This record gives sequence, structure tokens and C-alpha cells, in this order.
Amino acid sequence: MKKILIVSTVSRQFYLFEQGNIEVLQSLGFEVHAAANFSDASERLDCLNIIRHHFEIQRSPFSAKNIDAYKQLKILMKEEKFDAIHCHSPMGGVLARLAAMSLGITPVIYTAHGFHFYKGAPYINWAVYYTVEKFLARYTDHLITINKEDFNKAKGFKAGQVHYVPGIGIDIKNFSETQVSREEKRAELGISEETFVLLSIGEMIKRKNHETVLRALAKLEDHEYVYLICGRGELESHLKDLTISLGIQEKVRFLGFRNDIEEVCIASDVFVFPSYQEGLPVSVMEAMSAGLPVICSDIRGNNDLIENGVGGYLLNPEDTDGFAASIQTLLEDAQMRADMGMKNVDEVKKYDIRIVKEKMRELYREL
Repeated sequence: MKKILIVSTVSRQFYLFEQGNIEVLQSLGFEVHAAANFSDASERLDCLNIIRHHFEIQRSPFSAKNIDAYKQLKILMKEEKFDAIHCHSPMGGVLARLAAMSLGITPVIYTAHGFHFYKGAPYINWAVYYTVEKFLARYTDHLITINKEDFNKAKGFKAGQVHYVPGIGIDIKNFSETQVSREEKRAELGISEETFVLLSIGEMIKRKNHETVLRALAKLEDHEYVYLICGRGELESHLKDLTISLGIQEKVRFLGFRNDIEEVCIASDVFVFPSYQEGLPVSVMEAMSAGLPVICSDIRGNNDLIENGVGGYLLNPEDTDGFAASIQTLLEDAQMRADMGMKNVDEVKKYDIRIVKEKMRELYREL
């Protein structure tokens, strides 16, 4: 049986983003090993049927612990004699490719889930990450990108082959086959049918930029609306305090982590996503699958999914006036919401998980 090693920085990578790839590899007869920092391992890993290898990899490229992590990874590769390596995350990609290169292991696959150098990124990102990625591309047999901006950049690198794969895929059937109706979910959430519902999904961290939406909502004319935020994070207290200072605390609900995203989407009217940086956001695809129009930042990944004025609106992530005006427009025009939502349902079909799995199956077959 052939053996493949999937390398990442943190263990949640495997159940959040790699489950589809793992299933494809196992169906092709591979024994799948996974190397990461498993210090915070979740029971959600148990169903993946992978062989785990803990090593002390750190997310920061400046951590001295990554020197030991490189040595640990190299020993693992030497002992297990893997037939292929598939690496993810910036540091996972660096350490795995360097270790594989030193041992002469091929083929090596690297998936960039969103390069850290992108249009509008800080200079330090270009100085560090661009330089490293360009150098390591020559030791990469298959470089996978998940959005068009990254794909166009990667074509200038000296990787063996550069591929575009539309993200990790989304199971559209989960939305079309959801049993709970809009009315039932709203009743469960204590929201009336007449209330206009905005939704955001994402960690409460600076990169997700929830603050822009809150400030935009404070500019709205007096309407019956509620804004739902699904997610947790270090900025939760700050954002709650901000709703109070803006006088909108009664109209904003912090729902925390949810296992019923499909149902919450179906109960909503508009999805709002002002993030500063993305690869190809699953949450936007989820909203599209539920038939929601999307108001989002005009950044890499988002603009792969949403055409301005067709499936929603693309705006500068700090344009609070623009977000407020777009929300106001959709709040007042139910037909526009319906038309944009239907366009998104049709557009998101190309990102279905079955299509992504087939693309990865073709690539893995070459191994």
C-alpha cells in the first residue's frame, strides 16, 4: 500500500479543510499519515482514519522551535519512506518541502490556501512570504492554488505544474436537503417573519473586520432588522462594547459557534462579509448555496465568487458608507434580493465538493 504524508501546522486543518482529500486518497488505496502540532487535537479527528504524527511546528516563521520541528519531520519522512508528500499552510509548506528536498522525496504537492502576499498586503508579507514561496516552488512538483489571483501569481514560479482547484468545495446538497424551514428556524431564534435578517460568519478577529458592518448598521435609517454573527474570537468583548456605543446592541446577536449554519443561512435575508484577507471563503459559498445575496469586501477570493451588482456588492473593506447603502438597498428591495440569491445558487454549483474531489482524484491518480 502506498503511503502519503499530509503536513500542516495545526491539527484542525485536517477535519476543517482536508477531509475531502483524505477520503479521495483512501479510496485510491493510500495509507494516509498526518503530521502537525497535535497539542490541541480535537475528537473530530477520530473519524478520519489517519495515522497521526505530532511535531513541534509553530505558525510563526520566526520561532526557533521550527528548527527542531524540521529535524523531527525529516526523521519521520526517513523512517516511514512516504511515496508522496502533500503540504499545507505557510510553515507546513516550508518545512515539508525543505525536508522532502533534502531526502529526495517526490512527488511533493503544496496547496496554497491563500498566499500571504496579495494585492494590498503589507510590504513585510511580500518581502518574506513572496520570496520564500518563489524559492520553494522549484522544489514543488504540483502547486495548487484556490483562487484566480494566486493562480496568476503562481504561474510565474518555477513549480513543476501549477493547478487551479476551486477551494475545498462545499456540499450544496446540505442546503437543498435541509429539513428545517425558514419559518421554523426564525421561530427557534425568536425572530419574526417581518424582520430583515443580516448574517455574518467568521471568527471575531481583526482580519474578519466585523467592525465595518457594525458601523454601517449605525448609519441605517430606522428599520426592523437583526444582525446575526456566528463565530467566536478575541474581539468579541470589544465588538459587544462597540454595539453599545453605537446604540445598536438590541439589534445585534452574537450566536457563537454553530453546528446549524445551513439552517441559520436559510433563515437570513442577506450575507455580509467585510473581511480584509481570504483564500476562497467557505462561508460566502455557504451563503450563496442558501440563495442569499452577498455584500462583501472586494478582495481576492471574494471577487472570484461574487460579481458586483449581480450576486451582491463588492466594496472596499473599510467603506462603511458603501456597506450601509448596499444594505439599505437590499433591505428595501425584496425582488432584488431574490434575483441576486438565485444568481448565487447557480454560480456556486461550480464549487460543489463533488467537482473539487474529482479534480483532486485526477491529480492524486498521477502519483
